Amino acid sequence: MKEFKNEDIILDVKELQTYFKTDAGILKAVDGVSFQVHRGETIGLVGESGCGKSVTNLSIMRLVPSPPGKIVGGEVLYEGEDILKLSEKELRNIRGNKISMIFQDPMSSLNPFLKISTQMIETITLHQKVSKQEAREKAIKMLGEVGIPSPEKRIDQYPHQFSGGMRQRVMIAMALSCNAEVLIADEPTTALDVTIQAQILELIGKMNEKFNTAVILITHDLGVVAGMCDNVCVMYAGKIVEKAPTDKLFKEPLHPYTEGLIASVPKLEDKGKKEKLFSIEGQPPNVIDLPPCCPFHPRCHKDIDVCHKCYPPTKQIDPDHSVSCWLYASEEEIAEALKEIK
Repeated sequence: MKEFKNEDIILDVKELQTYFKTDAGILKAVDGVSFQVHRGETIGLVGESGCGKSVTNLSIMRLVPSPPGKIVGGEVLYEGEDILKLSEKELRNIRGNKISMIFQDPMSSLNPFLKISTQMIETITLHQKVSKQEAREKAIKMLGEVGIPSPEKRIDQYPHQFSGGMRQRVMIAMALSCNAEVLIADEPTTALDVTIQAQILELIGKMNEKFNTAVILITHDLGVVAGMCDNVCVMYAGKIVEKAPTDKLFKEPLHPYTEGLIASVPKLEDKGKKEKLFSIEGQPPNVIDLPPCCPFHPRCHKDIDVCHKCYPPTKQIDPDHSVSCWLYASEEEIAEALKEIK
């Protein structure tokens, strides 16, 4: 397992809050999310659909559509500088240059009317002081780096002439062409078949090792997390409910939600057994005007009385393992919380 030092922190997200104004009320998509990313680290954000993973990373990039969305609180510190306070001009020096993002569907990110060369050269010249010829040479080199054959020929083709996996490789090449220090991968294998998924994930891993690029991997696939990530943040209803190194999270999950996610993944040693695969009962909550209790309690098989009335504090179980669950609070903390609501 890799070891990371505080001085290697490149991205520090503190109490990030992103809300959406809807006709039904305020939707708290991201509500007090905090985590750190070190140089060369791969961190996973996991959870069911709608838990706030993608909005968290769109907020980091300041790509949340406004209206109806708005970042209402928190800090996103890149090398100590708060991205949320930068002007648009200052932001352009970071977004796409130092912090890049790979979206779920490469076809929606690539312009179908422009050649790959046009799109890559524009990206490179926008962020780096190089000529168009130098940008073209770098683009060809990066296409080769990500495993696209005959890059000097394929660079002049259009997106529709590439397969889904090849388009995703183009997106990775574009993201890394400006020497990005942080790569955000938003479920980069969703639209791909299984063999291509493995190739793309292996490619991201190689890029991480070769360029010491920090990676934030958004996924609901715990198998991917186990094979790629150094640390994991488990999200539920817009909050992080558990943070831990990957191996520790799989060996000793603390939050009942994390336990449920891990138990729902089929295991090779269970092959041949006729038992039903575990599933978490119920549906994720509507995060519009959530009551101030644990949002997971209607689906939890370990809930206690206080879970129905108060949101749990975050407990640091180990130096690198934290959880937000009343099961790990003291009797005094529970009594104090119940006393305050009376």
